[in-house]
Amino acid sequence: MTQTDSFLKNKHILAVDDECDVLETIQEILEEANIDVAQDYETASKKILETQYDLAVLDIMGVNGIKLLEECVKKGIPAIMLTANAMNPESLVESIKKGAISYLSKEHLSVLDSLITELLGAQNQGKSAWKVLFKKLGGYFDKRFGKNWKDDDKEFWDKFDKNYYI
Repeated sequence: MTQTDSFLKNKHILAVDDECDVLETIQEILEEANIDVAQDYETASKKILETQYDLAVLDIMGVNGIKLLEECVKKGIPAIMLTANAMNPESLVESIKKGAISYLSKEHLSVLDSLITELLGAQNQGKSAWKVLFKKLGGYFDKRFGKNWKDDDKEFWDKFDKNYYI
């Protein structure tokens, strides 16, 4: 049994996306876990209200992911934001400020299982999941947003980079 399997086994995870193929991919990748899915805000919100999940993977666009993030945070459910169309510095900052533990491009779905293990492992040790993410994918953000992308919100990033949390 791998480290990934040992974390995901018997975990209850909510995956929310308006695209069926993305939900199917998440279910395949996280096959060791018990996955609930939702394709719209209303269904996801009801599931968050009624169930205590170990983790939520939330699309930003199409399902009102930021509002779902707020609902997860209120219930103490760690949330990973997943996006294709909202992949920009502004939605990254908003995700951090609203309490997400990670922010991923749908391009990184193939490593979701190992990334979850690393992120939650760090969090369980009292370390910042964001530090793990930026160590692993910081170059991706630089490539995607431009080398000096943090300069547009320098005050926020200077504060954030000291501890990797707000």
